[in-house]
Amino acid sequence: MAKYERRIRGDFAGLLARLDKEIVGGSVSAHLEDRSDYESAGVRCSVRVYERYSVVGGNRLSLSVTVVGHDNDLFVSAIASGGSQAMFFKINTWGEGTFLRHVIRILDDYPG
Repeated sequence: MAKYERRIRGDFAGLLARLDKEIVGGSVSAHLEDRSDYESAGVRCSVRVYERYSVVGGNRLSLSVTVVGHDNDLFVSAIASGGSQAMFFKINTWGEGTFLRHVIRILDDYPG
């Protein structure tokens, strides 16, 4: 499992739209598995779960992205996990890091 968390400033809906577009568009096998959205007292929280196939690892990977926002203050947590083929420990985590680095690039380029 690989994890990345970061605070940024920007538009909540704009960031979610960009994540959806670029993560799904970044791989021919990537798709948005499901989503959850919640808002209370001016705080918004959205969870996105993406999945794609890793050729290198020979398995499917999932990427969960949570965005919490109040006004233009945003917190992003991204966790990638893969279906390692080992029974007791992970032996192929390459795809997880690659999936996660895609989110890091999106956040680095985000104009917020």
